[in-house]
Formats: sequence, structure tokens, C-alpha cells
Amino acid sequence: MAGFETPTVSRRGLLAGAGGLVIAMTLPLRARAQAGAEAGEALAPNAFIRVGEDDIVTILSKHIEFGQGPFTGLATIAADEMDADWAKVRAEHAPSNPQLYANAAFGIQGTGGSSAIASSFDIMRKAGASAKAVLIAAAAKTWGVPASEITVAKGVVSHAASGRSATFGELASAAAEETPPADPTLKTPDQWVYIGKEDLPKLDTAAKSTGAADFTLDLYREGMLTAVVEHPKKFGAVVGAFDDAQARAVPGVVDVKAVPDGVAVIADNTYAALMGRKALSVTWDEANAETRSTEEIAAERISAVRERGDVAGQAGDVDAGFNEATTILQADYVFPYLVHAPMEPLDAVIERRADGGIEAWMGSQIQTTDHAAIAEICGVEFPQVTLNTVFAGGSFGRRAQPKSEFAREAAHVFMAAGGERPVKLMWTREDDIQGGFYRPLTAHRLRGGINAAGDIVAWEQTVAAQSFLVGSAFEGLIQDGIDSTMVEGASETPYAFANHLMTAHIVNNPVPTLWWRSVGHTHTGYTVETFLDELLEAGGKDAVEGRLALMSDDYARLAGTLTRAAEMADWGRAAPEGRALGVASVKSFNSYVSQVADVSIENGVPRVHKVWCAVDCGVPVNPEVIKAQMEGGIGYGLGAVLFNELRLKRGGEVAQSNFHDYRSLRIGEMPDVEVAVIASTEAPTGVGEPGTPPIGPAVANAVRKLTGQPVRRLPMVQALQA
Repeated sequence: MAGFETPTVSRRGLLAGAGGLVIAMTLPLRARAQAGAEAGEALAPNAFIRVGEDDIVTILSKHIEFGQGPFTGLATIAADEMDADWAKVRAEHAPSNPQLYANAAFGIQGTGGSSAIASSFDIMRKAGASAKAVLIAAAAKTWGVPASEITVAKGVVSHAASGRSATFGELASAAAEETPPADPTLKTPDQWVYIGKEDLPKLDTAAKSTGAADFTLDLYREGMLTAVVEHPKKFGAVVGAFDDAQARAVPGVVDVKAVPDGVAVIADNTYAALMGRKALSVTWDEANAETRSTEEIAAERISAVRERGDVAGQAGDVDAGFNEATTILQADYVFPYLVHAPMEPLDAVIERRADGGIEAWMGSQIQTTDHAAIAEICGVEFPQVTLNTVFAGGSFGRRAQPKSEFAREAAHVFMAAGGERPVKLMWTREDDIQGGFYRPLTAHRLRGGINAAGDIVAWEQTVAAQSFLVGSAFEGLIQDGIDSTMVEGASETPYAFANHLMTAHIVNNPVPTLWWRSVGHTHTGYTVETFLDELLEAGGKDAVEGRLALMSDDYARLAGTLTRAAEMADWGRAAPEGRALGVASVKSFNSYVSQVADVSIENGVPRVHKVWCAVDCGVPVNPEVIKAQMEGGIGYGLGAVLFNELRLKRGGEVAQSNFHDYRSLRIGEMPDVEVAVIASTEAPTGVGEPGTPPIGPAVANAVRKLTGQPVRRLPMVQALQA
């Protein structure tokens, strides 16, 4: 396949219009400050929309598209305000530039926390409205008619009284001379033509379905080398010595070089690189390596939660609450390391331009830190690097590395290869599964007290896990010893417990960890929702009615999803023999999701027949995308809770290597999923992650009904068959 065409339009040319119209917006105040601007300073405009003379409207997405839908979502918002013709709308990744394209939620350019639509809704609306305004202004000036008499529909600007009309492309050059309004008039929701509509085709589906979409793996540059890295089998080990004689003897191998994370084999092609690595002999220095098994690490975490840690959330007097209780339940939970396992492993291409600068292509999720890492390792200034964001085959958190480890490795390999010829660094599936950056192995201890009336009068929870934020650009999220990503969903729950205490321990070790789809909610949602189910049953209360009675007024929207999901599932009906319903409700990333799972157990394995899901994510920009993300999150989460555990053997080596022993949910195991998207006028929130947290506890609660035993150690299949 031919390589990507190197962009030839300069930034100046892009902002000048490049033969059409570019709409620029000023960054919102928060993003402005976080981008490093001093108060009162003017910022460069933030270009989001291009209108070509061919009538094509191109939306520049500052968020990476890896299947979660920002290309379509951001384009929907802008195109609606523009009254563009959807058939002529396209989307591209914006260039890496934190001053122009910072995520308003982060202050740097990056995608995560299900923030793409939430952080860009107002920006894209204003960008679209400004584009429409200058097109109208250009038409009014050209035709000599009042702007108030001009209408726009499906990419055509019209003046009914004179019978004149023009397409966006025909007006683009003239519109480029107009000054966009600072505060354009926005549509009211009743005027939306695309937002909230269910029949809008996704912009990237066709290209991905036909194979026309380009990923980093598809990229070939003239004279390009391919590299793979031999990493240590134990985390924390480093290269002691290596013998590369046999590797260099493999035809096509160009060089073998030590890099900080291992030994790089650089070759003319992929096969030679892989064969060269296979022939390589490396002696590892394991003085600081993790040599414990996951059982030993889990025991350490369990030991930690026997004592209270740093306070993450508190209400009332939990000790007094326990003194009031007539029944006290206690439970220990263990959550294993989990691999992200996206379909496309990590890859990147780096080359040196003729001007001495660096050009890079990768599925970058946090462009600013990756960009800075490449500049640092390659010995150039930040502006001398062009980082091109490319489609990625999934992420689930894998590509969002706070310390940009993969970008650093790619840059180190490029420099080790001489820093002149283009180099593609590739990771195989085995590299990814055995290479670390997992969901942290986590332990929880919960205690709950119930009084004589069956009411919950005390709730205490302690968590122990690694923190991947330590030493990263996001270390500021750790406050007073609390990593917010460890305790989210448990430091504050939807339930108005009169006496509540949440504490936490950060317990680090050499195994690299990272956020995993839904981050802390992946384990706090499970612990809170399963333990609550036990307490409600012990108090003689229904799982749905009991939850609704406990939800505070601040969680009325979560209560709405719970009510809707229960109605959809006909909660309270008599279940067929051998079947049970389980329920869970989780607020994550400011979205509210409740799920009811219909479960049986077949040959010791839970079989989920159907899931009813209700989601309130504010204004539903793309209902079909929302439904797809709920379905995908349910499938992803279900496979994890049923089957997945990344194990370290005694001695510290990873036990699994590919999908044959770290398996995903099979097609025949995917339940029927019915999704209700709650109508809302609230600001839109995220959908990429919130579908995942409720499925595990919903299934576990059904399994407990069927077996009489709670599942407190995952994966579920292993626990049930133990």
C-alpha cells in the first residue's frame, strides 16, 4: 500500500484558507489559561472548519478517532450549526498543537476520560455558527441584500426574494475575507437538524469497512526501516549484556542497538526484524525486577486494606454507625491485572525532514506529551516536530500513557538507527500482552452495618493499588496521598449513607500500570454495587427499590436510568427456572448508566442472555453512537469480568501471550443488548467508558442469586470453578 502523502500546506497557508474558507475560534478562557497564555494576551485562532471550493466541509478533530466516535460527533455539532450538507462533511485529525487544540478538560491536547464531546460541544457549535455567519455575510455583500433575508439549508445559501443561491464552495473565497463574529448566534434545540438524530451515518465507517482507512501500520516511507524491541521478561529488569551475532546474520537485519527499554533489532522489513529478534541473546540485570507472582502481590494488597489508609471521602461518624448496627458484613475483593488488548498493537513511524525537523505518525492519544517526548529524545525543539495523529485500532486506555513510554521508545529506536532514515517501530500482540501497562491489581475491604430496621447505618471501604500517575505529567491529580483515579466512584457514592468512610493506600511495584476503560470505576463500581446488593438483601429490601430509596437528590438522573432499566427488564417478574436478574447503577465521567442482566449458569460459566441498559449522557448528540458505545462497553466489560486475568508466574514472568490464553468475549457469548438513551437538555457528557462499569456487578448480583455465593475475586469463571 502506498504511504501517506506528506502534508504540503503550511500552517500559514492553512489559516489563510488554502483556496477556501477556514473558520477560526478563540480558545475558551480555561483552555487559554492552561495553554500557557498570560492574562490579556491574544492567542492564535483555533481552526476547526475548512470549506473547500468543491463544497466539502472538513472538520478538524483535536481528539483521536479509534472507534469511539469523535469524528462523527464533532462534525455533527459543527455541521448542524452551519446547516451543512452531511453528504459533503468530512473529518480529519487536527495537527498536534496544544495552544490551538488543547482539551479544555486537560489543558493539553489529548483524548480521555470520555471528554471529547463534553469538552468540545460549545466550541464546535460556535465554530459552526461562525462559519455560517461569514458565509451569510459574504452572500449579502455579493448580492447587495440584507443578511437578515438570507437562509441556509444543506450547504446552500439562498435569498428567496431575488431567487439567488450559492453553495458553500462558491462563497468560500469571499467568506474568507469576512471577520467571524466573536459571539455568534446559536440555534435553539428545536432548530437542530443533525444533533440527536438516529439516522446519521458515521463518517469513518465506510473507509474502515472497505480497508481504505489508513492506520500507522499502512504507512511506508521511502527508505523506511522496521524495528522491534526485545523487552525483559520481568518488569524492572534492564539490559545487562547481549550477543547480537546471530541476529546480525539474519538477511535484512541492518543493526542491533541497546535502547533504554531493551534491545532494538532494526531491519529492512518486518520479517527480518522479527527473525533477528528471535536470534538475539540477551542477559538481563534483574536486581530491581518484580519477581513475585500475582498471588504474592495480591496478598500484599489484601494485607494493606486490613488497615485504614489516607482519607478519600467521609460523611458522619462511621464508628458510631457500626456501634448502632445489629448486623455487620465484611468482604474482601481482589481485582487482577488486566490487559487493554486493542486489536491494533502499538506502532509509530518517525523520519527526519530535509529541514532537520522531525515528522512522526502514530495513534497518539495524548499528543502533547508524546510530541514533547519525541522532541526531547530527538534533540530538537517542540516546534521542529510535526506529530500526525493517525486512526488507531482501539485503545481502552492503552495509548494514553502519562509518561509517553511508547513515543519515547520510538524516538530512541529512531535515533539508535542513525536518526536519518525513516523507522517504523512495531509491537506484536505478544509484546503488548507481555509488555505491561495493565489495569492495576487492586484490593478492597468493605464493611457495612445494618440496624434492626434493615437500614444501612455504616459503610466503610478501603482500597490498595498502584498509582500510574506517580512521576507523570498527571501527578498533580494525587492530593493528600489520594490518587483520584483509584477512588473515583467510592470516595463519593450515589447513596446517602449517613455514616461513610473511604480510605486508600498507594502501593507501588515495578509492574507498569495504566488507566483501563473506565479507570477506577472498573473496580469501585463492582465493589459498591455488589456489596450494596448484599446489604439490601440482608436488610430485607428489594435491589431496585432499595437503591432508589438511598439515592440522594444529586443523583436523580441516575435514579431515572435505574427506573427505566428496571421497567425495560420488567423487574420483579418471576424469572424462568435457572435464570436470575441482576442490577447495577454507576455514574462515571458525568454520565449515568444502569443495567439489568439476565443470567444463567451453564457448565459452571455464567451465560448472559440479555442486558437492558439505560443511559443519561445529557444532550444525545449521536444516539446511534451512544448505543454502539454502550454495547461495546458491555461486551468489553463482560469478557473481562468473566475470563480475564493477567497473571505473573512465580519469578515474575507473564503467563499469557496472545488471545489463545488471554481471551476476549466470543461472538456467541455476546448477549442481546437493548439500550434506552434518556432524552435530556443537560450538557452532553461522555459515552466511551460509562457502559463498562455496571455490567460486572449486574452479572455478579445475578450469579449470587443463582449460587448463593458472592463473587469477590475476579475473573468470575475462575472463582466459580475453584
